[in-house]
Amino acid sequence: MQEKCTYFVTIETTCTKGAETSNHVSLRFGDEKSNDILVHHLNSKHLRKIDPLEPQVLDDIPRKPFQACITDQFQVTAQCVESPICYLYLKLAGTDDWRPGFAQVQVVEGPHFSSNTFYFRRYLPRRVWHGLNLCETEVTPFGVKLKRKVFGKRVP
Repeated sequence: MQEKCTYFVTIETTCTKGAETSNHVSLRFGDEKSNDILVHHLNSKHLRKIDPLEPQVLDDIPRKPFQACITDQFQVTAQCVESPICYLYLKLAGTDDWRPGFAQVQVVEGPHFSSNTFYFRRYLPRRVWHGLNLCETEVTPFGVKLKRKVFGKRVP
């Protein structure tokens, strides 16, 4: 039986006109040891809005997530990671645009496994995974080389 961990996912939506979305957003993150955590409808895991000017003051009034100029927090329970979270991808479904600013994952049971901040600051393409993989980097004479992460369908 696999151990379960609690993750707090913080996502900011930028203040650009038309940055918000009411579409479903999916999230995928994990560590170097191939612990891949997939959340199909992140919207349903919404906890609260966080005031960026006063992060200690939490607003627990139910609101739609992913509104412009808002930072939202979500709670996800899934398998535990075994090393620091080093990749994070978002996927937007639907017809409207969304422009996230940043995303971050905190691991409650192991804060040292929490992610760095992943910056987006651009409109996401629809129906494809879009994000950053900082897991396997190699410094070459030509710069930093990143390995590409390919997500395929799982075989049952």
